Order: sequence, then structure tokens, then C-alpha cells
Amino acid sequence: MNIIEEIENEQRTKLVAERAVPEFAAGDTVKVNVKVVEGTRERVQAYEGVCIARKNSGINSSFTVRKISSGEGVERVFPLHSPAIAGIEVIRRGDVRRAKLYYLRGRTGKSARIAEKTDGYAGKLTAAAKVEAATLKAQARAEGKGRKGKKGKKNKAKAEAKTEAKATAATPEE
Repeated sequence: MNIIEEIENEQRTKLVAERAVPEFAAGDTVKVNVKVVEGTRERVQAYEGVCIARKNSGINSSFTVRKISSGEGVERVFPLHSPAIAGIEVIRRGDVRRAKLYYLRGRTGKSARIAEKTDGYAGKLTAAAKVEAATLKAQARAEGKGRKGKKGKKNKAKAEAKTEAKATAATPEE
């Protein structure tokens, strides 16, 4: 390993220890809180939009966020480990099949919408979100609202009736 790689690794570990970066990918709607300096004052400005690209290259990683402002598309590239970023928050997960969503530049309105990812992202969720999802799933099961819904209840009743019929047929009548 050369000197540059060693320095980058040191910086990466230092930056990760300072601020945790959430897992997100292209298609996700993110809110980036950016530190803005105006004269002597410093404030935090939120920039919310769809992440259309993510460039993973160690300490130089960056991501592009696109939003529509006053009917005009605005894109901004943020360095992932920049000190100017106060925080990154994932608003919703997008279900896309591309790593770069540059095709959204030519689309407006309904054709520019991205479907929300409902499941399959559990491995990339935070621990608190995993616990919350598990408790909601357990509550739904306890209430009998599994994936099958009403049909599952009917099948369960049929299965119980069959076992009762077998039990009565197996016992000899006197």
C-alpha cells in the first residue's frame, strides 16, 4: 500500500467516526442539510431531492441530488464526506433498476416519478428501523393480518374442520 492510500484510509476512518453516513442509493429521496456561511453567520439549509447518481471512490465519494425548484430542474453534486454537510437523511427508498438515473433529466411530471421500495431494503436499514419493522410485523401477525389476509383465515378453518373429521373417523363408535 502506498502513502496516499494509507493517508486516505486514516482520513476515512476519522470521518466515519465523526459522522455516520446513512446507506442510500440512486432513486432514494434524500434531505441534505448543508452548512451555509453568510458573512459571520452560519446556518443550515435543507436540500431535498432524488439521488440520481452515486460515485463511490473512497474519501472522494460524491452523490448527485436532483430536485424541481419553481418548475426548473436543479442538480447539485455533494462530496459525501464534506465538512459543509451537516447531515444526510433518507426520506424514502426508491425502487429503480439503474445505478445512474440521468434519464430523469428529460422527464417531467408523472413520468419522472419513482416507485417506492416496500421491502428488500431491510439489510440496509438502521437498527432502529429494523426493530420497528419487526414489531409492526409481529403486531400484524397477532391480529391475523398476515400476507394471506381473509383467504388465509378460510384455509385455516378448512384445515381445522379436516382434522376434526379425521379425529372423529379414527375413534371407534360404541
